[in-house]
Amino acid sequence: MGRGLRLVEGRFGRLVLVELSSSEAVEAQGDAAIVVPQGSEEVIFLNPGEVHVSVNATRALTLHPAGEWLRSSFPAAFPAEDPRPFPAMREPITPRIRQLADTLAIEMLNDRFLSTERLEFMLQELLLSIVETYLARKRTAAPLWRGSRFEDSRIRRAISLLRAHPNKDLSIDDLASQVGLSRSRFYDLFQLCTGFSPRAYLDMLCVETAISRLSTGRGKIAEVSAELGFSAQSNFTRFFLNQVGVPPSEYRRAATREPSEPAAPQAAPQTEG
Repeated sequence: MGRGLRLVEGRFGRLVLVELSSSEAVEAQGDAAIVVPQGSEEVIFLNPGEVHVSVNATRALTLHPAGEWLRSSFPAAFPAEDPRPFPAMREPITPRIRQLADTLAIEMLNDRFLSTERLEFMLQELLLSIVETYLARKRTAAPLWRGSRFEDSRIRRAISLLRAHPNKDLSIDDLASQVGLSRSRFYDLFQLCTGFSPRAYLDMLCVETAISRLSTGRGKIAEVSAELGFSAQSNFTRFFLNQVGVPPSEYRRAATREPSEPAAPQAAPQTEG
């Protein structure tokens, strides 16, 4: 399947970034697959055994999710007894899923900076967005979320509010109030549902947004800093360095270089301490 640029494996399954030639096939084989072709207006969902043929030469990000990983987060959406979890092969892509896929591709190409924690955060966000966008609309809402870590609609609303405007100035206490929870209850539920504290989740969203902006050249570093709510560019630089391991200027240079030769398959990168 195409020329492999990067392959990362972990408890989530396999994440592959490939160059596809015209009329080349992507096959789900024994597991389902989620394919996001670069520049496409669609997401491709393959149930086990299904094949997608690339019409035009393209780069594609393909997630071959592990069944246990799917079921551990969304048991009602991906039950073990259902071999065909996706009701439609093609769906229109949303801006959120487009940003996640593009940022994941950038991060894989700059894999020396990528941590396990950030990779798994973005994949969790991708899966949650897919369930919210495509599956919840086609099934009864309550059973779909039953047994999920994201069953609490107040936490799902809080995540949506965080995604809408990732900003370091955001008050977590105000966010808790907006979704009708006390501060302590909100922190406990959020950690239980997402595996992150609200502040750590917000930090991840800020890093993801920064990487997206830096890699596409949309705006100067000072503009990215201001968009994310930092009072000074130096504060943003320290934050980015702490989260990613390099200053934003260095990450931008690395992200705009041509990708190196295909890397050998690797396990998910280790989280930096």
